[in-house]
Amino acid sequence: MAANDKVCVGAIAGAFGVHGEVRLKSFCADPAAIADYAPLTSEDGKRSFTVKITRAVAGGLAARMTGIATKEQADELKGATLWAERQKLPSLPDDEFYHADLIGLPVLDTGGAPVGTVHAIHNHGAGDILEILAPGQRNALLLPFTRAAVPTVDLTAGRIIVDLPEET
Repeated sequence: MAANDKVCVGAIAGAFGVHGEVRLKSFCADPAAIADYAPLTSEDGKRSFTVKITRAVAGGLAARMTGIATKEQADELKGATLWAERQKLPSLPDDEFYHADLIGLPVLDTGGAPVGTVHAIHNHGAGDILEILAPGQRNALLLPFTRAAVPTVDLTAGRIIVDLPEET
């Protein structure tokens, strides 16, 4: 399976309790829907899990996952990301995107000049922020992922057009 055939849908935040449950952080719009996309795999694809959500907990969900029966096994997977096959995920409206589809895309300004490449997408609670790396630049450009700052995302052409703020 190619890397772009899977999407990161969550991460294991550690053990929950002492009986093999995990604290799961879901990256899905509906957090509990993560179980619907099983089997989930580790990033390298070597491990596969089914997920049964047991309850909501602070910072995420408590869940039982196949192959995890003890607190120690759950703790060993702390920080592991969980990946779903793209075809199991719902189609998105025209103005929504999976982060995996944006990372690596070239970014151009409204005049067509290259700005850089999307390196990551961050969200610290106030909306998504594109981290754009430009060749020869030491620091990444951080740009809010809003319609005003990012008027065009063209997945077919494989590019993003940004309207950079005027420098003062």
